[in-house]
Amino acid sequence: MNADAKKITLRMIPYGIYVLTADDGKGNIAAATVNWVTQTAFAPPLVVIGVKTDSGAYAIVKETKSFALNMLGKDQKGLAFTFFKPAQVADGKISGQAYHKGTNGQPILSDAPAAIECKVTTIVEQGDHHIVVAEVTEAHLMKPPTGRADAAILEMKDLGENVFYGG
Repeated sequence: MNADAKKITLRMIPYGIYVLTADDGKGNIAAATVNWVTQTAFAPPLVVIGVKTDSGAYAIVKETKSFALNMLGKDQKGLAFTFFKPAQVADGKISGQAYHKGTNGQPILSDAPAAIECKVTTIVEQGDHHIVVAEVTEAHLMKPPTGRADAAILEMKDLGENVFYGG
């Protein structure tokens, strides 16, 4: 396979930008920017997320079988970059961001326009990112979008010419 063709072709897949948050209930909270996300079923509502296996977020998700997925708006590029590195919890905030607990006990970023709470149903353990299949158990719409909902979400291409994923 031509490595350059593979890299360029796989980078043609569009990616939304989200922050996955997880709390183990023992004082460990993790948050990570993720972008391999899609809805896979309507009834029950299921999402699939690729989570890096060596991340703190993955360890908590695997242990607790629950997490929250925070959607980022077009104007929240800074938040995406904030959670590219391991989260720090201090003064009741995650990496300086206010949050509150969802009904499943997982952190929801207060400034996110929307979030879903999820219960893990399956984890496919292959590759450097494992595939987490989860049922959406609650949805929060803090800032309803104007126009198309999918047009309001931050996408990888919005982060700049030199930020890519895939390939």
